[in-house]
Amino acid sequence: MELDFSFLLSYSGVLLQGLSTTLQFVGLAALLGLIWGFVLSLGRTSENHVIYWASTLYVEFFRGTPVLVQLFWVFFCLPLFLGIDLSGFASAVIALSLYSGAIISESFRAALKSIESSQFDACTALGLPRGVQTIFVVLPQAVLRAIPNLLSNVVSLFKESALVSAVGMADLMYVGQNIANNVARPIEILTVVALIYFAIGFPLTRAVSVVEARLLKVVKA
Repeated sequence: MELDFSFLLSYSGVLLQGLSTTLQFVGLAALLGLIWGFVLSLGRTSENHVIYWASTLYVEFFRGTPVLVQLFWVFFCLPLFLGIDLSGFASAVIALSLYSGAIISESFRAALKSIESSQFDACTALGLPRGVQTIFVVLPQAVLRAIPNLLSNVVSLFKESALVSAVGMADLMYVGQNIANNVARPIEILTVVALIYFAIGFPLTRAVSVVEARLLKVVKA
C-alpha cells in the first residue's frame, strides 16, 4: 500500500477545529477537576467518619470503573435523572470533571499529608477560622507540593479525552475517524491524529519532569 499524506492539507482546518474543541473541554474539565479534587482531598483527610467514607467511596468508585462507562452514563442516563437535555460538550465536561476530581484528589491528599502539623497548630494559635486556614494556608502549600502530580493528571486527562468521540462529540479523534471513513485512508489520518496528540502530550510530559526537578531544588535549598 502506498501512503499519501498530501490530501490531509485540505482537511487541516477541520482537524484544527476538532483539536480546539478537545482543548476547550479538557481545559474546563481540568479546572473543575482541580477544584473538586481539592474538596475531595479535604474529605479524605477529614476526622468526620461520614465525610471520610463518603469521599473515599466516591474516589474509589471513579478510580475503579472505566472512564468510557462513566462517559456513557453521564451522556445517556444523567439527562433522564435530571430531566434536561445535555449537549455532547456538557456531557464530556461533566464526565471528565467527575473522573479527574477523583484522580486529582489523591495528589492533593498526598500533599496535605506532607504539610507539617505545626502549620495547623500555628493557625489554631492565631485563632484563624477554618475557611481562612483552608484557603490561605493549606491550599497554597498543597498546590505547590502537588504540582508535578497535578500536571501528570492533566496529561492523562488529555489522553483519556479521545474517548468522548464514542458519544459523537466532535473532538479531534471523532473528526479524524470521520475523515478516515470518508476518504478510506485510515492509516494516514489516524497517524496524523496520533502525532497531534503526541505533539501536545509530550511537551507537557517533559514539563512535568522540569517542574519536579526545580521543586526538588527549592525544597533542598
